Amino acid sequence: MFSTFSAELLELFVSSLGETIVMVGISGLLGSLIGIPLGVYLRLTDRGGVLANSPANRVVGTLVNAVRSTPFIILLVAVIPLTRLLTGSSIGTAAAVVPLTLAAGPFVARLVESALREVDHGLIEAAQAMGASTQQIVFKVLLPEALPGIVAALTITLVSLTGYSAMAGAIGGGGLGDLGIRYGYQRFLPEVMAAVVLILVLFVQAVQSLGDALVRRISHK
Repeated sequence: MFSTFSAELLELFVSSLGETIVMVGISGLLGSLIGIPLGVYLRLTDRGGVLANSPANRVVGTLVNAVRSTPFIILLVAVIPLTRLLTGSSIGTAAAVVPLTLAAGPFVARLVESALREVDHGLIEAAQAMGASTQQIVFKVLLPEALPGIVAALTITLVSLTGYSAMAGAIGGGGLGDLGIRYGYQRFLPEVMAAVVLILVLFVQAVQSLGDALVRRISHK
């Protein structure tokens, strides 16, 4: 079995892991830049929010739910024209970042909205009573108080993106998923598939452990 893992294949494992880290890292960052403001907006415009606006909240919420409810494999194919427009190709690591980011944004938005709901409403009312502006309430009350929950949400997002990145290998997205499909499935090498799964499990465990440690540290502060 070990004879299967030649030097060339081991190099592919290393490069594929690097591609997975790049895909997950960049799409996680871009998804957070989209999702966190979106989650804040959904919380502010929700019933009882600082900027309560039910019609606007329903419109944005519906769009977020529409993207979230779309299976990722379908989203991969549906946004191919946009992917080609932005990256010049529909395959490869850079191309996979586009659908991964689109999937991450709404996912983060709902998790952030949920974290913000946990903030004691009394703190918000106290800030309003002292004449705090909406911006001050967001940056000095909501986000600091919900920070542990937001970090936990981003950790969950990175774990989910790891699974999505492996799925992106089905259309040549690169990374460990692509390696597993090309060598483990198409070339009938189950040991390669098993190695890919093991690496993904270890990677997810590392991300989750790091996120949990960060949440505990922030919570203690």
